[in-house]
Amino acid sequence: MTSILKAEVVVVGGGSSGCVVAGRLAERGRDVLLVEAGPDYGPFDGGRWPPELLSARMLATTHDWGYRSGRWSFERARVMGGCSAHNGAIAAVGQRVEYDHWNLPGWSGDEVAALYEQVLQRMRVRAYAPHEAGPFHARCLEAAADLGWPIASDLCDLDAGASFGLETVNVVNGTRWNTAFAYIDPVRGKLRILDETLVDRFECADGGVRLYAQRRGERVVIQAGTLVLSAGAYGTPLVLERSGVGDPAVLRAAGVRVVHALPGVGANLHDHPMVHADRKVGPQLQRWLEEAAASGFLPEEQTLGKFASSQSRDGRYDMHIYPVSASDQTSILHGRVQIEVSCIDVRSRGFVHIASADPAAHPLIDHRYLSDEEGHDIAVMREGLVLAEQLLEHPRLASLLGERITDMSTDQAIRDTVAHYYHPAGSCAMGTGPMAVCDHDGRVHGLPGVVVADASLMPQITRANTNLPAVMIGERIARAMCDPKALPQVQVR
Repeated sequence: MTSILKAEVVVVGGGSSGCVVAGRLAERGRDVLLVEAGPDYGPFDGGRWPPELLSARMLATTHDWGYRSGRWSFERARVMGGCSAHNGAIAAVGQRVEYDHWNLPGWSGDEVAALYEQVLQRMRVRAYAPHEAGPFHARCLEAAADLGWPIASDLCDLDAGASFGLETVNVVNGTRWNTAFAYIDPVRGKLRILDETLVDRFECADGGVRLYAQRRGERVVIQAGTLVLSAGAYGTPLVLERSGVGDPAVLRAAGVRVVHALPGVGANLHDHPMVHADRKVGPQLQRWLEEAAASGFLPEEQTLGKFASSQSRDGRYDMHIYPVSASDQTSILHGRVQIEVSCIDVRSRGFVHIASADPAAHPLIDHRYLSDEEGHDIAVMREGLVLAEQLLEHPRLASLLGERITDMSTDQAIRDTVAHYYHPAGSCAMGTGPMAVCDHDGRVHGLPGVVVADASLMPQITRANTNLPAVMIGERIARAMCDPKALPQVQVR
């Protein structure tokens, strides 16, 4: 059986960007159909949301796509709200100048600053107060101050420099405030939602776009004037490739007919690589952690530092240093604390591509971490580990900690343990060069009526956790779509 639907705009992916685009367009009276592969649990106050998707104490592990590559698992949320419904809720915006460096109309630092004002309000961003700091993070702050590190909670300041401090977060009374709550709940009566729907492919036809999907064993065909792909840095290029849009060699290898050659699809994939320094938890700290967990809200992550390495080309911060701790009752840390280190001005590039035309098949993902020829990324990581050790060895912490668990003293150890920071980006990059996939308004080159709106648009990843930048991208693309001069409208036939 086949269901046939029509909409002025169909948005694929109800995640950090897709909810924003769908919500903003619905506010403006557009006929919007939002398609999400995972379940929609309704409004925040409906009582149906699973506890692990609400609690901001730790990363949620349910509702995952299950992507794996080698020793890595690349967690991506398959639920309304997307990764904003299962991430660490760290709210950061990067630096004003990095958006200027994108050199794209409508994306300057001053222009995105105006968008971020809306984002911070909608996502209910705030900074942790000093009295909220858990026993480990409070002592990290004290140690950082003793080390002479600037102390500030400025992750949402586009003009901020290096600092260490309590995080800014989208956490409301212990709840992770996701984009479904922020952007979809206010307009639930003004748009249609099709959840648990796996999108296969699309084709440009009849003056618009025809989308093919499956929902609970039933075939669904959606005819729309405009298709917005907001399936994320992994998902969006896969939909394009299954539709015959991409690198011809990749498409032929997967058994897909080439419809529109666009070699940049799935290329330019990058993420912030991450490693950690660690220690066993001493008995006194263990008691404090358990007492804090039993008496109230104890997030794993509460403090974060931004630092400039000797590799920084312009003196701007290019690494994150952030502590992680929890009680054994609530964490997979198993009696240890970690100081995570990440290169956030990453140079290495990888790819994500389809392995076959089957929409249920997992993709081929290779970030090629630490592969840049100059050795920039690993050099930054090496310097970050020195700072992490300085923090752990400070007397305010060392007296509460046990022995080192992981030896990170060599480059080989860094390469053997490098992990991802949950920030994939860049796989459908905006621009005008031969590898660009979209223009500055997210429109796919050569495909009228097809728009991308998610972190895959970033030509260069932000020096920040990517959730708020993804929300900002949704705001920016929605604004472009509401301007008749920015995006021609196509009538549904």
